[in-house]
Parts: sequence; structure tokens; C-alpha cells
Amino acid sequence: MPFRYIVLIFILSLALTHTAGAQNYPDQSYSLRIDSLVANIESNDGLVLSGDGKKFMLQSDRVDGSIIIKPQYSASPFNWGLPSWNGTAPNDSGAFKIQMRFPSGTGWSSWLTVGFWKANIWTTYGSLSSGVSTVDYDNVTFSSYVSSWQFKIIMMRKTAAIASPTISKLSFCVSDTRTTASQNYTTILADKPAQLFIPTTFIYQYSVDATIGGSICSPTSVSMILRSYNITVDPLQFARDTYDPYFGMYGIWPRVVQNASQYGVDGAVTQYRSWSQARDVLAKGGRISMSVGAPLYTGHLIMLAGFNAAGDPIVHDPARSDGYSHVFSKSDLSHSWFDKGGVAYTFYPAGTYTSVWDFADGAQVARDYRLDQNYPNPFNPSTTIRFSVPQKGHVGLTIYNAIGAEVATLLSQEVAGGVHEVVWNAGGLPSGIYFYRLQTGSFVETKRLLLLK
Repeated sequence: MPFRYIVLIFILSLALTHTAGAQNYPDQSYSLRIDSLVANIESNDGLVLSGDGKKFMLQSDRVDGSIIIKPQYSASPFNWGLPSWNGTAPNDSGAFKIQMRFPSGTGWSSWLTVGFWKANIWTTYGSLSSGVSTVDYDNVTFSSYVSSWQFKIIMMRKTAAIASPTISKLSFCVSDTRTTASQNYTTILADKPAQLFIPTTFIYQYSVDATIGGSICSPTSVSMILRSYNITVDPLQFARDTYDPYFGMYGIWPRVVQNASQYGVDGAVTQYRSWSQARDVLAKGGRISMSVGAPLYTGHLIMLAGFNAAGDPIVHDPARSDGYSHVFSKSDLSHSWFDKGGVAYTFYPAGTYTSVWDFADGAQVARDYRLDQNYPNPFNPSTTIRFSVPQKGHVGLTIYNAIGAEVATLLSQEVAGGVHEVVWNAGGLPSGIYFYRLQTGSFVETKRLLLLK
């Protein structure tokens, strides 16, 4: 079938989806590691790249500074978001604060504070609501669907003589709340992943400390995850480090993920929609701490340990003295987790990553074929298209207009395996919908982009 007809069918399907209004937008996870952070700086006041090139830190003579990251764009709209980050703050005399802003009318909202690490050295936490978006402790809710955001990193230390805070990764997992509301539990309960088990040294949270034991399920579950990697951790100190003095809580999601990153794991706050999806992560060496609610708990965190021969999930539950290798009713546990959106902390050992590409000697090495959504989108007049190929081969990257006519060939050559970026300047073309198509071997994928002048 000629490509112009494929484009027309694609446009028609988009129009029908929009008209129906019932199609849920997909879950999406975005991470900016140090290479992407460097490439996306919008403004920089006093931060530099560390000597090993793996993190941002304050200039040697600065006690404060900040970076604003260029606007980021999602492939699909969302109305709920989960921010998280990895970094360090070596002592209680320095810290970093993470802020975000979102579309509001014809511009951007005010900056909202989505968290900090780790010392409370600011007199105020910062704004939590812009009218369009609201930070609810550890997640962001929106009064309408949005598809872009910006990050701001603020660092501070009491004197230039002490070690600087650092940042190495920013993550944002976004979703459509209709997906949580419309889950199919017949499918979820029929999902029976293959048997798998992850042992650890069990920690009963109430035995950690008589005073705070009832409030530290989140840091305790993550302490068990660290121990499953044979990482030494004192669960009481880990819990104390996660305490948020502004909210008076031990379980603020991004703070617990951040604390774990200082023990040598790569982490993010994420979402899952099926048991098989979670098992895939465990099978690849990842670890998951599940945020669960009713009917089992009002609010709790437990480590997913694997699955038994019947495909039922096994957990290490720090709230139970007999919680090691515990099996709940699959229906109860499914509702407890997925009714809350399948929110979880996901960790991998340092040096491995949750995306389709890895990093080796500073270079990105693709594990699979992938075509990313262009950024920015909408754009005027230039945009960047990113794709990955796992091996050397001929790649064609072509632009088509809305009626399927070819308007530009960006690539038609042999490229090395890896992750590649191509910039398209559409300065001589009119505003409108365009399509970009990647073809390499048997892999073909097409995505839409929007030029607005």
C-alpha cells in the first residue's frame, strides 16, 4: 500500500479516537540522565559538571546556584505525574531542591516544589499549587491534560568549603487517571507469571524502633531491597534520612528513592499495570517496592519478591512479623496495588538502566530498535528526532506531509549501532501535521509531529 494511504488511514484513526473521547492516554516514563541534562540546559547559574562527568554540582566558589532544563514534551497528554531524582547531599550543611512548572493558559505556571534532599536549609518549602497543577506530597495532579513540563534544580550549601550537593538524574512518570479507573481485573487475575523468587534479609518494621516503627514501611521495604543486592544498610538510619521535616513523614516517594540512590542503585518512582510487567523487571535484575492500599492496608509499602508456581505474587511485608515470603489473596493484593495506580519504586544496580539503551564509557548503546517522539513537539522551526538501532545497518528517516507526500529525507545511509539524534529544520514549510518514518531492515515505525509558526 502506498505510504500516502497509510498516512491518511493514520490521520483518520486519530480523528476517530479524538471524537470518541474515551481512549485512555498511555502511561509514559521519562528520565534525563547526565548526558541529556547537559544537552537540555536552558539557563545555568553557578553549576558545573563534576570531574568524572557524571553529575552536576556547585562551582567551587559558589554556595548557591541553579539550572533550568529546557521544556520536555510527552508523546501523549497526561493528568497525573510522579517526579523523582537521583543525587547526593554529603552532609547536613547542603541540599538541593527540585522544582517543576507546567503549561498554564498561554504560558507556564509558577514554579512548584516537588521535593528536596536532604537537609531543610530553606526557610520555606515553596509553592505547591499553581491553580492548574498541584503537588500532593509526592505526586502532581492536573485540572486538565497537559503534555509538557520543565525542571529546575536549585543547590545550596552553607560554605564553599564543604562538599557540594550533586544531581545525576531526573525522572517523571506520567499517566492518565482513567487508566487506573478502568482496569480489567479479570485480565489481571488471569495473568500468571512464571515462578521466580528474590531472597533478602527480612526486616520487621516495628522492631526497628519502638517510636517510629509504625511509620517507616517505605524506608524499611527499600532497606530489604538494598539487602537483596547484598548492600549493607542500617534500616533505622535509612528511615531517619528519609524523614521530610516539612511534611513530617518518612514515606515521601521521591525522597525514599533518592536515599536509595546514595547506596549505589539507580531508582525512579514508576507505575505498573500488570503482574507480568512487574515480573519482567524482576527477571532483568530490578527490584520493586509496591505502594498498596485497601483492602489490605490504608497505605503501605511492601517488597515484591516474585511469584510462586501458581503465578501468585509473593511479597516481603515489613508490617507482619511473618511477612517474609508472604502470599496474600491475589485478588486482594491486586486491588490494593492497581487500584492505587500500580505505583512503585523501581531500582536497578548502578550501571544498569530501565530504558532500551545502556551507557558504556559515556556512549549510549542501543539494546533494541526504537523511534522516539520528536522534541520539542509542537516545534518552530527545528526539532530533534531520536532513534536507536542495536547494530550497524542502513537507516532511512523520511518526513511526509499530511497527504503522504515526501517533503524531506533526513537520513538514507548506513549508521553504527547506538542511539542517534537528527535535527530537522522545517523553516521553509507551512504549519501543520507532518509524519516522520524510520525504516531499517524489517523495522518500520511512523510518528506524528506538529509544526506551529
